[in-house]
Amino acid sequence: MIEGVRLKKLKVIPDERGRLQEILRADDELFLKFGQVYFSTAYPGVVKGWHYHKVQTDNITVIKGMMKLVLYDSRQKSPTHGEIAEYFIGEHNPLLVQIPPLVMHGLKCIGADEAVALNIPTELYNYTQPDEYRLPYNDSSIPYDWGRKDG
Repeated sequence: MIEGVRLKKLKVIPDERGRLQEILRADDELFLKFGQVYFSTAYPGVVKGWHYHKVQTDNITVIKGMMKLVLYDSRQKSPTHGEIAEYFIGEHNPLLVQIPPLVMHGLKCIGADEAVALNIPTELYNYTQPDEYRLPYNDSSIPYDWGRKDG
C-alpha cells in the first residue's frame, strides 16, 4: 500500500425504496477537513489521468458504474516511492480512497456505461491558481500501462 493512502469500505443500506450509502462523515477516522464536493464522469474506456496536487488531499469514490483508480507514488522521499496501486471501485465494490498530496492518480471507466466518480477534496478549487498538476495518461515517466489485463 502506498504510504499515506487510506481506504474505507463503504456500507450500502438497501430497502424496498432503494438504497443509502454514506461516503464520508466528519466523525470518520479518515476525515481531515472539507473543501468542496464534485463529481466527474468518464465514458467507457476513457482514461482521466495523470494528475496530482501539492496541497489537496482527495477522497474519491465511484457512485455509478465501475472505474479503475490507479495511484503512483512519485514522492522521492516516500518509503513507497515508485509503487503502483490499483483499486477497482464502484457499484460492485463501494470503496472510498483517500489520496495524499503529491501522489499521482488517474481513473479509467471499465464498465459498459458512463461512470461517475465523486470527490470530496480537502481544499476549494482555486480558479486563478489551481492546485492541479497534470501529465498525459501515457507519460513514459510512470511505469504503468492503462490497457486491459485479462487473466
